[in-house]
Amino acid sequence: MSTIKAPALPEDLERLLVRMRLPYLRKAAPEVVATARAQRWDPAEVLRVLLEEEATGRSAATRRMRRSKANLPKGKTLSSWRPEISSISDSTQNALITLEWVGRRENLVFSGPSGTGKSHFAEALANVAIERDMRVAWHTLETLAATIMKSKVDGSVAKTVSRLCGNDLIVVDDIGLLPVPNDAAEALYRVCDAAYERRSILVTSNIHPAGFDTIMPKTTATATVDRLLHHAHLVATKGESHRLAEALAGNGVIALTSDTTE
Repeated sequence: MSTIKAPALPEDLERLLVRMRLPYLRKAAPEVVATARAQRWDPAEVLRVLLEEEATGRSAATRRMRRSKANLPKGKTLSSWRPEISSISDSTQNALITLEWVGRRENLVFSGPSGTGKSHFAEALANVAIERDMRVAWHTLETLAATIMKSKVDGSVAKTVSRLCGNDLIVVDDIGLLPVPNDAAEALYRVCDAAYERRSILVTSNIHPAGFDTIMPKTTATATVDRLLHHAHLVATKGESHRLAEALAGNGVIALTSDTTE
């Protein structure tokens, strides 16, 4: 399209587009109309381009809103993921990135030592889900427990759990680093029970789910793991911490300079 500033739309048309709530179409319209006039576009082509601008703008805005609501922690995406240093096989990584398992309402559990990429890959998958117009909720056990327990005050636990299960993918990150308080164990069970065969849950943990009864009450752990693993892909990570390897290689910080003044 021309780099020359296109003439503004007539005021009555501007008002109409504002009234119809078509902000992205309205923004693109002056340049599209000017280009269409210069290149003698078919009227149907003008309409198609304008509607595509509105649809694209709305989709991008929806994804931004969903990413904000998801509360993803660190901005980790596939672009920063290094598949070659992961202990997860390439075929498994590629299969998980398709998100077909989310479409089938299956769960995913990453278990393995700290620093082996569990949370990074989980967040990358969450970002892929948002880009594909899915709803995502990201929690740690602490934030999940706080959300559920807060709703006990006004008796809205069922409503809160139902709202959480309105997401296509529910992530619970870093289970196993610390003993699990009773309220956190209860919150995890409530979500796993409500989401069972209805939504996908992604869990990252330093321990295998079979060992959850060592960090939370046995009865609650058994009921939770039963629902979590019934339709789940269990992916074990192994190896040394990627973070520690970077630190030992001196890549964790910017090198200090020797020309500082005393």
